[in-house]
Amino acid sequence: MQYKPKRSRAIALPSSDFRARATEYLDFLAAWVKKPRQTASVVPSSRYLARLMVAQIDPADGRVLELGGGTGVFTRAILETGLPPERLEVVEINPAFARGLRRHFPHVSVLETPAQIVSTATAGDPGDYQTVVSGLPLLAMDRHVHADILSEAFRMLKPGGSLVQFTYSMRPPVSREILDALGLDVVRAGHTVRNFPPATVFRFFRRGE
Repeated sequence: MQYKPKRSRAIALPSSDFRARATEYLDFLAAWVKKPRQTASVVPSSRYLARLMVAQIDPADGRVLELGGGTGVFTRAILETGLPPERLEVVEINPAFARGLRRHFPHVSVLETPAQIVSTATAGDPGDYQTVVSGLPLLAMDRHVHADILSEAFRMLKPGGSLVQFTYSMRPPVSREILDALGLDVVRAGHTVRNFPPATVFRFFRRGE
């Protein structure tokens, strides 16, 4: 009997999904080439990291603010929790990324406003937001910028609300000195090696809440 080798089957991604991921990668790579310090990574965050970032969102519990929307990996994950798009606002100061976000998420408000003064542009009022999801590269920023961003974020958050931040380090990206000055604390919320580079997620919250 003549042996006939079996043909391997190729598993194809849905064309729309493949195109979306390819576009995200190319957009991210172009941004990294232009401003590597601001973009911080050469590839977008993975969907595994995105799931950790949005794990505590309750679609029925108020507005959500995303800082540093990038190509929309976290934006998509936030909406997949069931949160209505009109309750999500995404901050993105890179004009190319902002255009892409508006194209892919036409019902989401995209704010080209610095995170330090985001309250001047949001539709919601201070205290209306359940969660702030941050994709900002805090490790590439100065410490005084950390203080300004966290101060503004917690101005927008309601009692019991928290800011979720990822970093490529195993340690929180904000110093204990700044946290003490702002009356905040931090816990590790998760870690994934299914991201490049591997990433750790931290949750910041007001002490006593």
